[in-house]
Amino acid sequence: MRLLPIVAAVAAAFVVVSCSSPTPPSGVTVVEHFDAKRYIGTWYEIARFDHRFERGLTNVTATYTLRDDGGLNVINKGYNPSRGMWQSTDGKAYFTGSPDRAALKVSFFGPFYGGYNVIALDKDYQHALVCGPNRDYLWILSRTRTIPDKVKQQLLDTATRQGFAIEKLIWVPQNR
Repeated sequence: MRLLPIVAAVAAAFVVVSCSSPTPPSGVTVVEHFDAKRYIGTWYEIARFDHRFERGLTNVTATYTLRDDGGLNVINKGYNPSRGMWQSTDGKAYFTGSPDRAALKVSFFGPFYGGYNVIALDKDYQHALVCGPNRDYLWILSRTRTIPDKVKQQLLDTATRQGFAIEKLIWVPQNR
């Protein structure tokens, strides 16, 4: 009976790994000619699809730094108003192919990776549209706490063309 929790945990891990692909969703185009050095720094989460690991968080940021092994360090931070405290998690990301193609795999938990795909990025690296391994994950990111309406509409149009249900977006308060 002592082995039952361990067996259950291992089985759950296999399900997570098999269900979470580091590749972009079928039919989604990722950014080419990507420059990771220009992407590093802090990004504000403007909007996202709801998911359990960020549920209820406001003032969410993602900060990227270069790793010595060619990947990126990731620190996601957000404010949890129901607990009255900041929460953060550290992760790492690696390119799934050429580093000039914005298709990465990211891990916040051991050896388990999921897709992180930049599918729109302005030439100045100020606004980005990012999706996960399927169309259930979508983020609008900005170098500033707000984005101009024109940029917002461009990103929404891109997401719609690539098959994302933009009506599911949650607009994240950035007021702290």
